[in-house]
Amino acid sequence: MAGRQTGWHRRPAEEQATYREVFAVREFRALWLAQALSFLGDQLAQVALAVLVYDHTRSALLTALVYALTYIPPIVGGPVLSGLADLFPRRTVMIVCDVLRAVLVAVMALVAMPVGALSALVFLTVLLGTPFSAARAAVMPDILEGDRYVAGSAIATVTNQVTQVLGFLGGGAVVAIVGTREALALDALTFGASAVILVGGLRRRTAPRRRERGSPGLWGGMRDGVRLVFGDRVLRSLVLFAWLCTFYVIPEGLAVPYAATFGGGAVTAGLLLAAMPTGMVVGSVLFSRFVRPANRLHVMGWMSMLACLPLIGAGIHPPLWWVVALWALSGVGSAYQLVANTAFVAAVPAAGRGQAFGLAQSGLLAGQGTGILAGGAAAQVFGPETVVALAGVLGLSAAALLTLGWKQVRGGLVAGTPAAPAVASPGGGGDELSGITRSAPAP
Repeated sequence: MAGRQTGWHRRPAEEQATYREVFAVREFRALWLAQALSFLGDQLAQVALAVLVYDHTRSALLTALVYALTYIPPIVGGPVLSGLADLFPRRTVMIVCDVLRAVLVAVMALVAMPVGALSALVFLTVLLGTPFSAARAAVMPDILEGDRYVAGSAIATVTNQVTQVLGFLGGGAVVAIVGTREALALDALTFGASAVILVGGLRRRTAPRRRERGSPGLWGGMRDGVRLVFGDRVLRSLVLFAWLCTFYVIPEGLAVPYAATFGGGAVTAGLLLAAMPTGMVVGSVLFSRFVRPANRLHVMGWMSMLACLPLIGAGIHPPLWWVVALWALSGVGSAYQLVANTAFVAAVPAAGRGQAFGLAQSGLLAGQGTGILAGGAAAQVFGPETVVALAGVLGLSAAALLTLGWKQVRGGLVAGTPAAPAVASPGGGGDELSGITRSAPAP
């Protein structure tokens, strides 16, 4: 395994790794830089599109519909396409996906086309992100071991959230300055740059699963992935914890109409959108640096409840700065995804890691998309404040139930040690989930 390094990289599994130690790994630096570039480009385009749609339609439903379009494609092909990360070398999968996405976005930037054709290209672009993310998540444990993986996941989370904050705060301004097509061209360049970085910074590895005659293929692999994840109590619990973000992501899709209730525009919407990512940056740093590996699984349930509880405060119609603070506190709680992802890595067999990660990711993105869409429809009737509060109530109830069940199944796992396999009994052992969302870390 590439993560088995010598010298000052080696440390006992229980000892906490440092960020400096993680950044000393060349392959991680390549993954990190590629991630930061492409994610920043996506955020610039995403926030600008949401603001423009709302400015033209004044419709919370249409705004949420456009926003949700970036989450929906995994419902259709994500569980199947993620199997590519197990059938082909993961480095190759990532590079090919980046090149194809760069071409698709460049076409959107250069060619005038009707909305239907543009939507189809957006759909394909997002769909290609599924095998890319599955491959990236699956190769990370080959690069980082033990608590270095936890620290690396925290760095990925912080990077995602920082780029999200920058994109949300500056996306509208950048589009206003350079124009919509120019912003799309910048997004295409970030994908191209990501591919170049991966070519030079990631070493070649063979495909983890041999493609033999009579092998199950993508569809059979998807069925195997479903059985792997949902046939195991621990894995099932961890996946449901990850999918809990369906509730606490709803405020993102309603940020623009929510800002309008304060008489604000793009700046106010950007402030609201930046609150949760900022909170998650803080929560991820605190969680990875100040909570010992042995304690992380114990507090995961409580943090998942914290991710939902503050949203209930929207029901009393607080002033803007209270809303920003409540949404940021929710972001702090959502850092529990770090330990859920680490536990997932601990038990999933390496040969099926891409499929399992892809299934978890597809459910995450699908849940976020449908949650945002449902929230937008409800906001047309009840208003954004009431819908955000209701999302908090439903999410808190689900988190409480998951936490009660989690206490009964978590004993077989060792927090923060993905290199050590979880204890698993036949048909009911431990597999884990990948906390991959547009609002949470992509490991």
